[in-house]
Amino acid sequence: MDLQLTAKTALVTGATAGIGLEIARTLAAEGARVVITGRDRAKLDAAAADIKASTGSDVVGLLADASSAEGADIIAKAAPTVDILVNNLGIYESKAFGDITDADWSHLFDVNVMSGVRLSRTYLQGMLNRNWGRIIFISSESGLAIPQDMIHYATTKTAQLSISRGLAQLTRGTNVTVNSVLPGPTRSEGIETFLRSQASDPSAPIKQIESEFFATARSASILQRMVEAEEVANLVAYLASPRSSATNGAALRAEGGLVNTIA
Repeated sequence: MDLQLTAKTALVTGATAGIGLEIARTLAAEGARVVITGRDRAKLDAAAADIKASTGSDVVGLLADASSAEGADIIAKAAPTVDILVNNLGIYESKAFGDITDADWSHLFDVNVMSGVRLSRTYLQGMLNRNWGRIIFISSESGLAIPQDMIHYATTKTAQLSISRGLAQLTRGTNVTVNSVLPGPTRSEGIETFLRSQASDPSAPIKQIESEFFATARSASILQRMVEAEEVANLVAYLASPRSSATNGAALRAEGGLVNTIA
């Protein structure tokens, strides 16, 4: 299927690895002009080269931290107009509720929530003026199924759902849409370290650790395996395309059936 993304400009934050990298790669492969952001020049250059090698498309790498007002301003000046904004930047950690400090809460909100708020504020009005655009928040199944050891992270992911739905209501009667995607536990950079931190035997083979994780910490999963980043990227690419025009204000899942509700 042609997703009709040729000549569209897409900005993907936090796109030097994992889900963000695969989203940028998929959009580039579909013909979009892609801009990625990151905080490490070497990783940015490597990600851009990786995408070009696999798609033949040039990618612009912006060295900027979208979690700060200063970084968001750098991005806005370097890419003043975009057709597609993918608010992917995010961090997570496992921590007992009593050990989560005020600084931890503030840091996760700056990175996971305010980055998307700032950039959506930057680009939404232009999309409305041009009567076309896509804003996509990469949330998480944790925003609905709250892990006891990641309450602060889950709260930021729930907040993204509220922001996304609220912004969608501002697009009434236009060809602009705002949606969220909720991945489940996804194979990406750093996930092995996280899984080993949760395992009864951190030295066990990673396949054994992954099986234990889904048997205990994520037993509700129907998929019973890690989601692959490419699987999330495929859904995001559809939402970014003109073909998704009737989908607005939605929270779409790519979490392997972990959330045990039908709504």
